[in-house]
Amino acid sequence: MIDIHHHLLYGLDDGPADREAAIALAEAAIDDGITHVVCTPHANTKYKFNPQINRERAADIKAAVGNRLHIGLGCDFHLSFENIEQCLIEPSRYTINGGGYLLVEFSDFGPPPNISEIFFQLMVKGVRPIITHPERNPVFQSKPEGLTNWLRIGCLMQVTAGSLAGRFGNRAEKTAWKMLEKNWVQFVATDAHSVERRPPCLSGAWRAIDSRFGRKVADRLCIENPRAAFENQELGPQPEPEGIHVLPEEAKKPGLLARLFGRR
Repeated sequence: MIDIHHHLLYGLDDGPADREAAIALAEAAIDDGITHVVCTPHANTKYKFNPQINRERAADIKAAVGNRLHIGLGCDFHLSFENIEQCLIEPSRYTINGGGYLLVEFSDFGPPPNISEIFFQLMVKGVRPIITHPERNPVFQSKPEGLTNWLRIGCLMQVTAGSLAGRFGNRAEKTAWKMLEKNWVQFVATDAHSVERRPPCLSGAWRAIDSRFGRKVADRLCIENPRAAFENQELGPQPEPEGIHVLPEEAKKPGLLARLFGRR
């Protein structure tokens, strides 16, 4: 399994405080059957985001665990003016392994009013936003249909593995499963922070999805799509999401949803 949202780097944000805790977190991921991890420290006004330090910390952890875990780099991207401005100039600073996928986290107060324009600008630059854990956001728990405009223009979605098991409350659990049922979700990730508080348990989510939707869906969400993001490849064919309303002028274009969601 491949985990594209994981706070593994130590001493940078609210993830592990030191090297020992980070190595323990990496070992827990390995024990869970995770083979690849994208280290995603917060990039916001509270925590300083420094790609050079990120690379050094990742290399340090890699030296400790060896080839048992493939370690990549990205970030938990917050939509501050400075971040957006810098990302439009230098997208690879923030994207997963310098490629075309960017994890985007909304605040609990909801997205900024010009977010559709921001997403459009990012996609023009070759960056495809992945909206992280919307099922845990109070705004989208109340009005999940607010996500459909961004899905329609080609954004992707990631839910947290723990949400599917109720670790973030009943509303997050129900919202996450409903999003999966509607084919809105392309990635499941752990958003791990520590062994005790937020462990890297992706296998439980894989089993739960397998039980409800079958192995093909579980593999797509926990292995195949995450591998494409890790390796900066296009996603394979995806089921068309339900409830995505195409604008009249777009409906005239052949295969709009097919192009957005990987159908050939």
